[in-house]
Amino acid sequence: MSQHNFFVELKRRNVIRMAGLYLVGAWLVVQVAGTVLPMFGAPEWLPRTIVVLLAIGFVPAVISSWVFELTPEGLKREEDVSPERSITPQTGRRMDRMIIVALVLALGYFAFDKFVLTPRREAALVAGAAPNESRSVINAKSIAVLPFENRSRDPDNAYFADGIQDEILTRLAKIADLKVISRTSTQHYKSAPENLSEIARQLGVAHIVEGSVQKSGDSVRVNVQLIKAANDSHLWADTFDRKLTDIFSVESEVAKAIADQLRAKLTGREEQVIAAKPTDNPEAYDAYLRGLAYTLKTGNTPANALGGQKYLREAVRLDPKFALAWALLSYVDARGYITQALQPTVTLREEARQAAETALTLQPNLGEAVLAKGDYHYACLKDYDTAVRYFEQARQLLPNSSKIPESLAYVARRRGQWDRSESYFNEAERLDPRNAFLLTQHVASYFNLRRFPEALRKLDQVLDITPDDVDTLAEKAAVAQAEGDLPRASALLAPLHPNADDTQALETQVYQAILERRPGQIIPRLKQILAAPDPALGYVNGELRFYLGWAQEVAGDHAAARETWRQARSELESFLKEQPENYFLIGDLALTNMGLGDKAAAFKLAERAMAAIPIEKDALDGPAPIEILARVSAQVGDPDRAMAALQKLLSIPYTGPLAGNIPLTPALLRLDPMFDPLRNDPRFQKLCEEKPK
Repeated sequence: MSQHNFFVELKRRNVIRMAGLYLVGAWLVVQVAGTVLPMFGAPEWLPRTIVVLLAIGFVPAVISSWVFELTPEGLKREEDVSPERSITPQTGRRMDRMIIVALVLALGYFAFDKFVLTPRREAALVAGAAPNESRSVINAKSIAVLPFENRSRDPDNAYFADGIQDEILTRLAKIADLKVISRTSTQHYKSAPENLSEIARQLGVAHIVEGSVQKSGDSVRVNVQLIKAANDSHLWADTFDRKLTDIFSVESEVAKAIADQLRAKLTGREEQVIAAKPTDNPEAYDAYLRGLAYTLKTGNTPANALGGQKYLREAVRLDPKFALAWALLSYVDARGYITQALQPTVTLREEARQAAETALTLQPNLGEAVLAKGDYHYACLKDYDTAVRYFEQARQLLPNSSKIPESLAYVARRRGQWDRSESYFNEAERLDPRNAFLLTQHVASYFNLRRFPEALRKLDQVLDITPDDVDTLAEKAAVAQAEGDLPRASALLAPLHPNADDTQALETQVYQAILERRPGQIIPRLKQILAAPDPALGYVNGELRFYLGWAQEVAGDHAAARETWRQARSELESFLKEQPENYFLIGDLALTNMGLGDKAAAFKLAERAMAAIPIEKDALDGPAPIEILARVSAQVGDPDRAMAALQKLLSIPYTGPLAGNIPLTPALLRLDPMFDPLRNDPRFQKLCEEKPK
């Protein structure tokens, strides 16, 4: 059969019509299923299964239209039908009409989605609902556990109420058939708020759990109630009076009762996990809850990290077989190591490794232990392949944990996979829509990419959760600096009074004074802070002293600047032995030696920082030492080297090494005094020009 005759035969047998009708109908089924099924709490795998089945069915449908023909007596094989009995033309006309009807329905649905459903989804997002969720598509098995009220006479027992709430939430979150909002999104609400339906809308859930805890000696009373948010009706409530030694049975019973009320299906493994007793030692559990309370605080400060570390070490000392406490200790260490809330020493890294491995040895299937091992490989070793394997394994054990996609987002951006990182951040925010730390990390990605309008919108979301937060306002000011709008930055920074442990906000204020070339007011503030340095800040005190020297240099007090930089160099060098791979510390030393005029030492240290974090290994922080090299080169009279580094930096995303962690922009090049030696270089002048967007 010729190609022409084959095509004619396809048309005669209505094969082409069948293919068109099938594709249009399948598209319509998929779109409607994607809208309707979530309204009834259908599992996430069901829409995907429908797509796969429809795709598989396409080939048999087309083949059937070729092989069979419709006759007055029904379907018969095409070769068995005589021409006079064939009704293929009539069937073709009917199929044409069916295709037209299907197309009209598809266009109608498209219009309904575009002009009705989409505006509703967007309105829900603007109003604060979780991404991709509105009133009409909220999962019927979704739940948020609000902070439990502390009814103990001793207000210091608040940590215990927080811990009980978190333990109940954690058990619920391990049930794959439920959608459970992370505690970091619920902790900003009151214990028993009046506007439950509004809170449920903001979090994108159908149900709310409220509770209270009263602790007196070794006795505990726990009240819990499950509320349907739509009509504020109580679905279940109970009161538990137990001894401290029996508190785990309360957490298990509450989680099981709530799961039963929501008709969640539990696997055998999930039932075991919910009923698990993490320790037989009440004192160890109390220390664990105290440490947990520090990890749940909003600020990732040295004080919070050290507090959590202290109590978790006590918990595992009291019960060396307490796997959950070992896992959390490793997490605190690893997070402190990479964010430098703790001093990133070899000793800290070793404790993170040992704690994670101990937790895994004690309980190989403990999701928190698997996650901690992944965090160790990511944060301490930058072994991203191994980290991802652990994170994906942990995802099976912790189905509602926002930490999994959050961690995968961190890995992706260090690999330079910015779009994938964005996708993971969005996934994490669906599980944890009001987690200020998570949102701030998403902001950091927008900073890295110089997507400042999106960063500002996300920062406004953070301020909606934590109004007047000093660090968040300072980050908005850093954006204004990067855009060259110093008056706007000044207006944001002027009301702030950051302490030394608010290092980023403080350094942003110092940088503002330097960019304005009016550092007179900030110098006394830095001197006051450095007169009694906080030991918990470690090498950061030396970093602040570098900034003081820079401010004095810009103010024209060169002798004072040199003396300050000599002190800074001595302080910074004292930390280098224990932190030989800390490229931020090494970069501070390079800039300090630059200020002192030690060109050889400055270049050697800049190159050492580049070797410690090569850009090929870390797309996020890797370029930061290149900026240090550019600054050193500009100041010590090597314009060619400075220009090569600057040209590269302006073409890539990265985390800046100075205040605000903003990467260099043309506006910052125009304003920063450190680049003054390059002002007359035509190449530099060209870099200072804003590129059209």
